[in-house]
Amino acid sequence: MSSRMLEEACAAADVVALQLHNDQERYADLGKQLRQTPPATTLTIARGSSDHAAAYCAYLIMARLGRIVASLPMSLLTLNKAPLITRESLAIAISQSGQSPDVVDSLQYFRAGGATTVALVNDAASPLAQAAEWTMPLHAGKEQSVAATKSFIASLVAGARLVAHWGNDSELFNGIEALPEALRTASQCDWSAAIEVLAPAQKMMVISRGMSFSIALEAALKFKETSAIQAEAFSGAEIRHGPMALIDTGYPVLILATRGPAQASLIALADDLRARGARVLLAAPADIAQRQLTLPVAACADLDPVLAIQAFYVMAAQLAVARGMDPDHPRHLSKVTKTS
Repeated sequence: MSSRMLEEACAAADVVALQLHNDQERYADLGKQLRQTPPATTLTIARGSSDHAAAYCAYLIMARLGRIVASLPMSLLTLNKAPLITRESLAIAISQSGQSPDVVDSLQYFRAGGATTVALVNDAASPLAQAAEWTMPLHAGKEQSVAATKSFIASLVAGARLVAHWGNDSELFNGIEALPEALRTASQCDWSAAIEVLAPAQKMMVISRGMSFSIALEAALKFKETSAIQAEAFSGAEIRHGPMALIDTGYPVLILATRGPAQASLIALADDLRARGARVLLAAPADIAQRQLTLPVAACADLDPVLAIQAFYVMAAQLAVARGMDPDHPRHLSKVTKTS
């Protein structure tokens, strides 16, 4: 049985190809402005899946450009009315719908205060798009499934494009250009072994670290949304600071061990959790012998999380069906969430 979630997830390669064909001059102009007038402060503004995409963008900015990025607690503005100083700031808002009042109001506040404001948004006619100085459409098209997939991947790529142009980063440029074909390959990954383990699960952990921790957060959210599994995401560096006490015999754990400095510690953690009785699903590139799930690799290692979530989405859609659920219409949820 197919689903719109699965169809939309598998359309991500075409979405990314379309995005890369558009707005090239606009990204270049924004990058030039950021190089010529670097912001003193950079913040991200987002909720839900978009906040996970924002976390990935922030990590890229810090890792490749050396600039500290914070996630804005929007209630500081919308509830507390805090007098935040916004001059010389860069505010990056990410949203699929561009309609949530708190995201829109926060970006408007920063723009009114003299900040450079950027919206990575799927609906180019939305209030958020109108609020931003720089609107970068995701070009994901209409998404029918409540669970965001292609729009999330488009958000990751848009964030990477912003970083590549800001840093005039040839390695990142080349890696981004190769993403459409790499995403097509990623959508064919066989993660059926995960369905066998997770179909009866009621609770689990998703673990990663570094560049891919944002993907662990997104995976945990999708498990909750589409399969009603109480999934929690933890950094591999934090698991021993309390969460380890939850592990008992048969406890399911998904570990996303993409390439990079954190990979070795995640593989070692997988071995440790198995020894403690956990049922570990280690997702890692093909050269890692201990893996249960194969992760595709990108032309640039910092883009591996984009391919990892593509492979995950296909499995997540199939898992929901295997659990007798409709991934397109999760209970209690709607496509557009508006918070103030």
